[in-house]
Amino acid sequence: MKRKLKIATWIALILFVAIQFYQPQMNKDGGKVYATDFMQAYNVPADMQRMLKTSCYDCHSNNTTYAWYDYIQPARFFVEQHIREAKEELNFNEWGNYAKRKQVRLLESIKKQIETKKMPLPSYIQMYEEARLSDTDIKSIAGWLKQAIATAEQTL
Repeated sequence: MKRKLKIATWIALILFVAIQFYQPQMNKDGGKVYATDFMQAYNVPADMQRMLKTSCYDCHSNNTTYAWYDYIQPARFFVEQHIREAKEELNFNEWGNYAKRKQVRLLESIKKQIETKKMPLPSYIQMYEEARLSDTDIKSIAGWLKQAIATAEQTL
């Protein structure tokens, strides 16, 4: 029995080391500034930009800031899958490419998800405490988004 356990442990260790060689493409663009970026489309105040970049942009843009543990498999696989799914829903760098109606819908969705504390995801906040939005931050962002929604609706 001990021999089988020892063999299983070695097999598990070898598999763990082997999967480290599989590294999905990173979500990095070198900090490129997009003409279509959300921050370019709206006059976003500096404090709001900081909050959005800290709490949203890692998953919802083309440039993620990775922690050291994001390079270890199988965590890396799950991180990249999460980023792909997040960008399918919303990519702040591609904001200007969205139709005006979609932009309004996304603004409303962002506001609602931040107010109900569905975003940033609790699992993300556990790993990146600095992404947590205080109640004051939430009120501030929600107020600004309300104005942005009103402005965006006027352009429809």
